[in-house]
Amino acid sequence: SLMRLRFRQPRDTSASATVDEVLRRERDVQERLRSLVTAPAAAQRVRVHGDYHLGQVLWTGKDIVIIDFEGEPARSLGQRRLKRPAVLDLAGMVRSFHYASRAAAMVADRDLVGPHGHRELEPWLFSWYRWVSAAFLRAYLEVPGVECLLPADRGELPPLLDFVVPEKYDCQLGYEANARPVCIDTPALGIHRALYGEG
Repeated sequence: SLMRLRFRQPRDTSASATVDEVLRRERDVQERLRSLVTAPAAAQRVRVHGDYHLGQVLWTGKDIVIIDFEGEPARSLGQRRLKRPAVLDLAGMVRSFHYASRAAAMVADRDLVGPHGHRELEPWLFSWYRWVSAAFLRAYLEVPGVECLLPADRGELPPLLDFVVPEKYDCQLGYEANARPVCIDTPALGIHRALYGEG
């Protein structure tokens, strides 16, 4: 996706410093992901949702319903049918919480009066994103029987998430450049946070 982004980034908008930084670090990003792949966690592969995010989770008033099980639209049918680790869907939801915090920042920039925009809210938005993500992962890990979908050694779970979270953001870079240029900084910030603790 990083290579594709060079050709998809809109030419009629001001350059994004965040995206430029991700592109500048492309080789480093690839090396970090490669280092995570060299020590793969032993996780069972299953049929995953593939496009799991907040927009796919509906509240009926009595229960939660998950919709759209056809997988990530940008992938071929063959790719969608592949069995993958269950943490792929966890990464999709964590990414979605990050997107929600960035959407709040965009609304704050649009609606708040003052010279600082959302910058004063930034620590709160980041704290919310981290807290909600941790609560979601903790609740998932407490579900009876879920341990069969995860590495037997729980110490292998963080490195596995460290790999799939930036992978989800990487796929999103091309999508945002093509469909929603106004949101292109969000996946770039996600890559920075996932791999460098930045952004």
